[in-house]
Amino acid sequence: MPLKRRFLFCLPVVFAGFIVAADHANAGSLVGEASIVRALDKVTARTLDLIIPIGESVQYGTLEITSRKCLKRPPEEPPETSTFLEIRETKQEEETVELFSGWMFASSPALNALEHPVYDVWVIDCKMAEDDKPPSKE
Repeated sequence: MPLKRRFLFCLPVVFAGFIVAADHANAGSLVGEASIVRALDKVTARTLDLIIPIGESVQYGTLEITSRKCLKRPPEEPPETSTFLEIRETKQEEETVELFSGWMFASSPALNALEHPVYDVWVIDCKMAEDDKPPSKE
């Protein structure tokens, strides 16, 4: 079998392996009720922590940030918080432009970052439901 044909034959198997690995990595994650992100205005050098409920949007300057999902590893595992965000820029009398759509990771903010000349946005944490929180040690 020619090399090109073997590669194309193996491609679905490799892709399926990535899907299984990604699903397995999130299998033990806790699902948050809101994403906590930090937004920076590079012009004024001011930051603001935003709590964005899942499925809702928050306006920050000209950005509209929508949180779709927030996952957090349990306390007994290495810490990681990941959030699926959609970020659009809305300017008066102009069409809305999608700037970012994807997962952001708290441990690696530069891995999948918003690229914008005025704003930076990165994940801080997930807001968990009261029932999901581990019992306090008092």
